[in-house]
Amino acid sequence: MSNIEDSPPPPVSPPVTSGAAAPYPARLEIAYPDRLNRVTTAFRLVLVVPIVIVSSVLTAEGTQSVQTSSGAWVTTTSAGITAGLSMATLLLILFRRRYPRWWFDFALELTRFTTRIGAYVALLTDKYPSTVEHQAVALDLDYPDVERDLNRWLPLVKWFLAIPHYILLFFLAIGAVISVILAWFAILFTGRYPRTLFDYVVGVARWGLRVQAYAFLLITDRYPPFSLR
Repeated sequence: MSNIEDSPPPPVSPPVTSGAAAPYPARLEIAYPDRLNRVTTAFRLVLVVPIVIVSSVLTAEGTQSVQTSSGAWVTTTSAGITAGLSMATLLLILFRRRYPRWWFDFALELTRFTTRIGAYVALLTDKYPSTVEHQAVALDLDYPDVERDLNRWLPLVKWFLAIPHYILLFFLAIGAVISVILAWFAILFTGRYPRTLFDYVVGVARWGLRVQAYAFLLITDRYPPFSLR
């Protein structure tokens, strides 16, 4: 009995505050590099060509001309796997209220792959984009419970509701391009990516990811915040 009386009370978990906002279902973090290679930075646009070709095979549109039996030529265009994934996901949620896990996993890994390429082009990392490893790019998407978390009709208008983001991202992207050019010169002379420019470019990529997750990957109904953080 003495052991029971003397034993310390079990630890109490801190209360969860209802006002704390849950993390957005799409998150991106890129590790800040201490030093960057000046040589690979100087020739980055050349070095990235092979992996960009691989990515374009997956995501680019294709156009072909076919001659009909009447002799007329008809041009057909394929939308590419990215647009196809978005449209197919919309139809699955609308008619079946499903988002197959394997479907989601493929979209997640494809998004991670293209983001690693973008980070390499933007000089945010020296590591050549891998088709397998996450490297310095930590990108996470939360798998949705369709029946509980997603409105089956909302995917029809999400692309329209996100228009304010498209407009802002257009100007933010211009700033990001200028930042990368300035960082290119800074890396050539100092071997470092100015931290302010780095955080801005990553912030723009993070903002774009949230819009993609909302309007095209369709993993959430939460409207993306207007924030670089």
